[in-house]
Amino acid sequence: MLVLGGGYAGMMAAIRAARLTRKTGGKVTLVNASPTFTERLRLHQTAAGQPLAPRSLAESLAGTGVRLEIGRVTALDPARGQVRLADPDGGERVLGYDKLVYALGAVTDTSVPGVDDHAYTYDDHESAVRLSRRLDDLTRGTVVVAGGGLTGVESAAELAETRPHLRVVLVTRGRPGSMMGESARAYLDASLERLGVEVRSGAAVTKVLPDGVELEGGELIHSDATLWTTGIKGLSIATESGLTVDAQGRIVVDSALRSVSHPDVYAVGDAAAITQKFGVMHGTCQGGIPAGLHAAGSLAATLQGKEPAAFRFGYVHQPTSLGRRDAVIQFTHQDDTPRRWYLTGRAAIRYKEVLCASSFPTFKLLKRGLVPVWMFRLTGI
Repeated sequence: MLVLGGGYAGMMAAIRAARLTRKTGGKVTLVNASPTFTERLRLHQTAAGQPLAPRSLAESLAGTGVRLEIGRVTALDPARGQVRLADPDGGERVLGYDKLVYALGAVTDTSVPGVDDHAYTYDDHESAVRLSRRLDDLTRGTVVVAGGGLTGVESAAELAETRPHLRVVLVTRGRPGSMMGESARAYLDASLERLGVEVRSGAAVTKVLPDGVELEGGELIHSDATLWTTGIKGLSIATESGLTVDAQGRIVVDSALRSVSHPDVYAVGDAAAITQKFGVMHGTCQGGIPAGLHAAGSLAATLQGKEPAAFRFGYVHQPTSLGRRDAVIQFTHQDDTPRRWYLTGRAAIRYKEVLCASSFPTFKLLKRGLVPVWMFRLTGI
C-alpha cells in the first residue's frame, strides 16, 4: 500500500498501517517530496527567521518497516492503481498500489488576482523560508498579512515581535480570531495591540500588487511583503484523477475515510472532506492526526475482511501563539464552537508548545503499537 504525503496525517497513517498489517505481510511505502518533515504548526516561526532543527523522515520511520520514497506526486490513476512521481534529479517514475492513503494536504487558495505573482504563502517549508529571506532584506517597511484566522494571527504576532523595525498590518474580512469566545478574543486583540500589529477588520483584499494590496472600495495599502493566509483548496491532482471532490477540491470520503468513488483510496487531513454530525471538518492538525490513525485502522480491517468502524471526531481547542512570550488557548465544544474556558499567558505558552512538540513522541509510541490516551477523546479508533 502507498501513503502519499509525509505530514502529520500521512506519518500517523503509515506507521500505524505498517504495525497493524505486519502479521499479514502488508508492505507500506510512504511517498514525500522532501526527506524532512515539515512542521506546519511552526511555519510562522520559520517566516520570522527562527532556526528550527530539521526532522528526518527516515529517522522517524526507522524500525517501522515503512519504506520511504522521495518524489513529488504529479499524477494519480486510481483506475490502474498507479501514482506518477517526479524525482529530485528530474526523472520520472510510476509506483503501483493496491490500497492508497491520500494525505497530500491542501494548498493556499490563490484565486484573488495577484496572489500567485506577488504574495507569499505557507504551502511548504521553502515558501516560509523565502518570506524570511525577503524580510531579512528589509531595514524598514511594511508587511501585510491577509487573513484573520489562527494562521494569520500567529504570523502577524510572530513577525511583529521578532522584527519590531517593520510595520505589520493584519487585514481580515471579519475580526481576528472570530471563532473564539468574547473573552479570548479580547485578550487576543490586546496582545496584537501590545505587539504593535495594525488590525484592519472588515476589509477584503481584492488584488495583490507588487508593492501593496488593494482593498474593496479601492483603498491601497503599501506592502514590501504580503503574506496570504486566506483559504485553502485541495491539490488539482485529486480532481484530475477522477476522484469525487467537493467545491474546495477535497476528496469526499465515507464514514471509514474511503473515497466515495474509489474505495481503494483513503483520504485524510486537509485533503479530505470528512463529514461529522456537526458538518464537514475544516483542515487542522487537530483533526488530521486522528484521521490518519483511523484510516490505517480502516484499511487494516478491510484487508482482514472486517467492516471498518465509523470515524468519530470532536474538536477540543483553538491554540494560538502570540509570539514567543504569549498565547491564548480557546477550549471548544466538539463542533468547534467556543466554551467559556480559555488559557492565556505562561500556561497557554506551555500548552501550545507541548502540542507543537507532540508529533515525534507520538510517532515513537505508534512504533510500539501504542496510541496516546488523548486520541480516544477525539476519535473512535
